Amino acid sequence: MQNFPSASQQRASDDPALEQLAQFLQRHSDVLLLTGAGISTASGIPAYRDTDGVRRGNAPVQGPDFRRQEAVRRRYWARSMVGWPTLARATPNPGHLAIAQLAQRQHIGGLVTQNVDGLHQQAGSAAVTELHGSIHGVVCLDCQARHTRRLIQDQLERDNPQMLGATATPAPDGDALLEPSQLATFHLPACPRCGGTLQPDVVFFGDGVPAACAAEAESKMQAASALLVVGSSVMVYSSFRLCRMAAETGKPVAAINLGKTRADHLLAFKTEAPAQDILPALAAMLG
Repeated sequence: MQNFPSASQQRASDDPALEQLAQFLQRHSDVLLLTGAGISTASGIPAYRDTDGVRRGNAPVQGPDFRRQEAVRRRYWARSMVGWPTLARATPNPGHLAIAQLAQRQHIGGLVTQNVDGLHQQAGSAAVTELHGSIHGVVCLDCQARHTRRLIQDQLERDNPQMLGATATPAPDGDALLEPSQLATFHLPACPRCGGTLQPDVVFFGDGVPAACAAEAESKMQAASALLVVGSSVMVYSSFRLCRMAAETGKPVAAINLGKTRADHLLAFKTEAPAQDILPALAAMLG
């Protein structure tokens, strides 16, 4: 069956910026893609920042606070119990699928993502470097055992039946906004192996990217001849450093992003268009 472009994708294909992007990929078929929350909003996952790069909503959990304060862990896990199912049900959108197609056709090189949702892998992308970890994994801080988030969700639901069916406003990365009164009777999850303290396998704000992951992303940047940022304001240093590394070595940096980025002064050009529209049109143009 032939797949015809949607109306929004057709509008994207008429944008002169599309030709500029196509020429960029034709010149740099080994380009490194750096993706952020903007590629997953069309899958129903809220972004952290607005188009000015300003963080939305409440301040996120800080890693040191999570490990030091039981009250912070209680707040995190209660909100995650309610919010994670929405993220777990999310599916790749046309932007994720187009990136996988572009890679399969050798129009792009490596892929680094700031996202923890796993949607690039679901879409068929291989060898994805997850700068900030994966929300679908959990690690024990005491015995270092690793567990699936699904297993811990089952434990949370079993131990907190009063929270089943709770509704809350979705927040980024499987979080949800709950009333403080809902935390009073909440039972924290414990490691199924040792009973220890559990943390999601993600890089919290206030924590650094693991050295091995940072080295992998840096190696991919060194191997590429250009960098394309997709759906990210690159406000956090772990992603901005890749932009700076590319620019300092004379490699062009471009972006597909709705709004401001921290790297605007480094960009050869920026296309302000929804990733889920322009990326499929780009894949179709390149064939």
